[in-house]
Amino acid sequence: QVQLVESGGGSVQAGGSLTLSCAVSGYTACMAWFRQGPGKEREGVARISRRGELDYDDSVKGRFTISQDNAKNTMYLQMNSLKPEDTAMYYCAAAPPLTVCQIASFRESFYNVWGQGTQVTVSS
Repeated sequence: QVQLVESGGGSVQAGGSLTLSCAVSGYTACMAWFRQGPGKEREGVARISRRGELDYDDSVKGRFTISQDNAKNTMYLQMNSLKPEDTAMYYCAAAPPLTVCQIASFRESFYNVWGQGTQVTVSS
């Protein structure tokens, strides 16, 4: 069974940077970062396939970078130029083998394993 553990959250002023990590055990087809801000629904942020195909939500495009180190079984989210509206609990998520990642996209139902979340707070 796949397990995910996020880390790297914290508090930062607007314009600052943070890097989140997600340690992965087991095998997956697609990995993604989601977030849920105060009073908001959970939304997709960035995703990456085992082949390295990338996708970003428009709200973070140009500011966030998703990457993976397969040798370390770790996925990363580099967050630059952070804004107060980026404040949220950030979750990594995985879709099972044989999932077509382009179809899964940011549909939560396709992701069957979720991490515990790491809090990011951006102040101004």
